[in-house]
Amino acid sequence: MNRRMVVFLLSRILFFEALLMLPSFAVGLIYGEAGTAALCFLPVVGVLALLGLLGLKKPKNTAIYAREGFVTVAAAWVLMSLFGAVPLWLSGAFETFWDCIFEIVSGFTTTGASILPSVEQLPHCILFWRSFSHWVGGMGVLVFVLAVMPMSGERSMHLMRAEVPGPVVGKLVPRMRDTAKILYAVYAALTLILIILLWAGGMPLFESICHAFGAAGTGGFSVKNAGIAAYDSTYIHVVLSVFMLLFGVNFSLYHLILIGKWRNAVKSEELRTYLGIIAAAVALITVNTFTRELGVGLSLRNAFFQVSSIITTTGYATVDFNTWPALSKMILVLLMFFGACAGSTGGALKISRIVILFKAGRQEVRKLLHPRAISVVRVEGKPIGADLLRATLAFFLLYIVCLALGVLLLSIGGHDFETNFTATLACLSNIGPGLGRVGPTGNYGFYSGASKILLSFEMLAGRLELFPIIMLFSPITYRHKTK
Repeated sequence: MNRRMVVFLLSRILFFEALLMLPSFAVGLIYGEAGTAALCFLPVVGVLALLGLLGLKKPKNTAIYAREGFVTVAAAWVLMSLFGAVPLWLSGAFETFWDCIFEIVSGFTTTGASILPSVEQLPHCILFWRSFSHWVGGMGVLVFVLAVMPMSGERSMHLMRAEVPGPVVGKLVPRMRDTAKILYAVYAALTLILIILLWAGGMPLFESICHAFGAAGTGGFSVKNAGIAAYDSTYIHVVLSVFMLLFGVNFSLYHLILIGKWRNAVKSEELRTYLGIIAAAVALITVNTFTRELGVGLSLRNAFFQVSSIITTTGYATVDFNTWPALSKMILVLLMFFGACAGSTGGALKISRIVILFKAGRQEVRKLLHPRAISVVRVEGKPIGADLLRATLAFFLLYIVCLALGVLLLSIGGHDFETNFTATLACLSNIGPGLGRVGPTGNYGFYSGASKILLSFEMLAGRLELFPIIMLFSPITYRHKTK
């Protein structure tokens, strides 16, 4: 393993984290929190800047292979979370450092799970940092680094592959750095449009920015104790619902639209499946939750918002879906597994993997019925190779193992099954709220420190899609030299 290159990249990433903390410091100055902002952010910025000095001298060997890519990405997310938690700890708003770790990991991984029963008493600079961590983690900090820092050759592809969610990561243009720039340009443009629309709908500018960060990164942190339910506005609910769905779409489709190939984007099998699942879920929940008191309009609005929020793994809530009928809650749990499209800011399994798994299962049934028939799994009209199919099946198996093991370990600390199961699922799929005590009106503060660390690990594993975190803590990763 090229350890010097890994250290070089990590130092550069930590330096960028120092820069990313400066907007939060500026927010503190704007809102008259200079003392709090200086105490919380400046010491951390100074330490990160000093660590960034390690990246001034580039090593002679700059090669990055798959092993270095996965280790760098996983280590970067762990280190960023550790340093990112320090401002929260210095703010004095959290009881333990483990609470700070849980909160900022939830932020960077765009999970949106919180241990705080009340957020409105937090300083504006801390509220901004929580929400901004969603925006940074949504597209990926390594993608951001690739956009601004040139990498040698095509080895940067290993960094992109290790961080961008989905079974396949491709280049939109020949140079990986240009691909990263396109992704972040689309991401930033959609975020800016959402901020303007929320502001135009009567939401204060600061709150518009924070909630737009949460929707863009499909995170879910709010600056209100009641979350989005605090805004009794059909306009705001609909705008957020639509944009959550937009951020759940594969960003490569936006690139196709920008270059005039919108027909190819519309023909995407994953997009059609994604929209079909949303339509079916909204219709079923609307019918299931309909009452004369609510009426069709409010039932539809609530169903549309919650389906948009859960399938994109954002986690915002306008109603307490914990009180919904069993059918509606079961549909939401299934959506927690499905997730959004590959190449989006959403978490969970991803629609593309669901499509591949479904078609692979159908192929096996056909082979049983017609052993001599030759059948090929096709997605987007193209045959799926054995390597991709094997990787998809392996990911699904590891996902289920991590979920089952997480629930088992979490149950050691007590609490009911519904709470522990959906808490683990919500953290692994980077959703945030679950059912039971971790429902939309609850929080994760009642869990022990050990349980919070376990759930933080689940959040990181889910955001990085398991393999980078597994490789980071696997001894075999460091045992052999890369050939």
